Amino acid sequence: MARTNFGIKNVQRLMFIRSLSNNPRNLWNKDNVVSSPSKDVHLPLLTVNDFIWQNLEKWADKPAMVCGITNRTYTYHQLYKYSRRFAAKLLTQFNIREDDVTCIMMSNNPEYAVATLGSLEAGATVTTINPIYTVHEVQRQLILSSPKIIIGIPETIEILKEACKLAKLNIPIITVTSTGEILPNGTISYHELISDDHVDTSVLQRVNKDIDRIALLPHSSGTTGLPKAVELVHRTIVANFAQQNGKGFKYCKSATESSQESLLAVLPFYHIYGSGVIMLHKLSMGAKVVTLPKFEKNTFLNAIKMQRSSILHLAPPLASFLATHSECKKEDLSTVHTYICGAAPLPKQDIFRLLDKSKSDVDFLQIYGLTEVSPLATTAPLGFKNYATVGLALPNTKLRIVNTKDESLGPNEVGELLIKGPQVMKGYKDNPEATKAAITDDGWFRSGDLASIDQNGVVTICDRIKELIKVKGFQVAPAELESVLKEHSDVLDVAVVGVPDSKTGEIPKAFVVVKEGRSINSNDLKQFVEERVAAYKRIGDVMFVDSLPRNPSGKILRRVLKEKYA
Repeated sequence: MARTNFGIKNVQRLMFIRSLSNNPRNLWNKDNVVSSPSKDVHLPLLTVNDFIWQNLEKWADKPAMVCGITNRTYTYHQLYKYSRRFAAKLLTQFNIREDDVTCIMMSNNPEYAVATLGSLEAGATVTTINPIYTVHEVQRQLILSSPKIIIGIPETIEILKEACKLAKLNIPIITVTSTGEILPNGTISYHELISDDHVDTSVLQRVNKDIDRIALLPHSSGTTGLPKAVELVHRTIVANFAQQNGKGFKYCKSATESSQESLLAVLPFYHIYGSGVIMLHKLSMGAKVVTLPKFEKNTFLNAIKMQRSSILHLAPPLASFLATHSECKKEDLSTVHTYICGAAPLPKQDIFRLLDKSKSDVDFLQIYGLTEVSPLATTAPLGFKNYATVGLALPNTKLRIVNTKDESLGPNEVGELLIKGPQVMKGYKDNPEATKAAITDDGWFRSGDLASIDQNGVVTICDRIKELIKVKGFQVAPAELESVLKEHSDVLDVAVVGVPDSKTGEIPKAFVVVKEGRSINSNDLKQFVEERVAAYKRIGDVMFVDSLPRNPSGKILRRVLKEKYA
């Protein structure tokens, strides 16, 4: 879909960018707190699902969720109808009650939205699991979130069953099947649940509309350590929706009778960026969300063309693919007006190559966020050309840069980025210590990232304080891999760090101390880990050492290992 009112839109973008350059109001206050250049926006006091449905009548017959492979489609009216039926079934057939947790372990598909919105309609909290996780990873997440019901696809059912056994959970599993697929034994048919025309949806009237109830429970490693369940209440998620629609930052137009944005959703819905920014926020705008279960070259390029994508949300590997692949032509990207890229830095040459393949008025916007801030904190405004930065604070958001003593720093000084705003999480589930470490007493969230902010409020991410490893944009927690390696009978001690890799950005490298009198080779250790974690978490290299550097309290000094060996 081409952008309408080309002249007006470009004048508006130019005026906003010019206002930033002229710096009409100082975004820095006397305490070195930085504000957004955009005025605060109104924050609706609605649940996530009510926010999405508030304009339903405007686009009821437009496509909402579309499978990019089969073209299976739910209109907005159907999405509303089926999610309410699903919600009523959760209440009446499965006795789901307010604040119970439903768990989704699926690859991207149109039914993901029905399961998510249906759970929220029932007053439940939604947690999501990576569909390529192993039994051990799923078990850990099930224990953290304690779901009362699980929604999966045939490919994930056996993993879910085994994980439930290990977690000592005896809960129903609902399976979403495709045409011709056999329903796995011992599971319940999703399609039978939503096809019941006689379900009594009046039971939904009793559901509590409290916006401070937990809506989503995604998992994040925070700044360090093993994954933690992040509590995002309805209020914070809806606030982030409204912030994304602030003046100068709104790149997705609301649907009208004659126009509708088309988005390709290949970035996973199990992650808050996929579920929050790509799926739920864009459904609130009346957009068409086209799902792909995974990246595959031909289906990805075909979906962009056939669905006439107007907005593409990318991670760096996807952007690099579009920029460099010979089969991606200028005409394939002719309908795209905005690229959104996050998760990790992208080389400038790839950005320019992609822009060369695109129409002249296209926007390429870098964003920055974390699961704990629902998830966006900064976005490059429309028309912004400083591709080395992640833009400016969203409306209603404050930023600070602090040193190791928590003293606020000034323009262009490098320190830890702190974030304050209505999008900050409630906390980590059942983990008050981690919550206290992440959020200061006066409400500032510690990002764990080194950054600087210039005089005009433009944010540059410099490095990561946190020790998470970024593999193709995915977060890998060293502590998780260390825990797996320590299960090996020959391993005495271990530390894992990220080392640079030309293909993936970083790869995990393990430094292993072997028990006295034992012997093991690196390939055996790699195989041991490979059987227990998802592919992107696998160890890329092993180095055997006599001991590991530690501070007086016993904490491993991964920084020393990186400086010495990486």
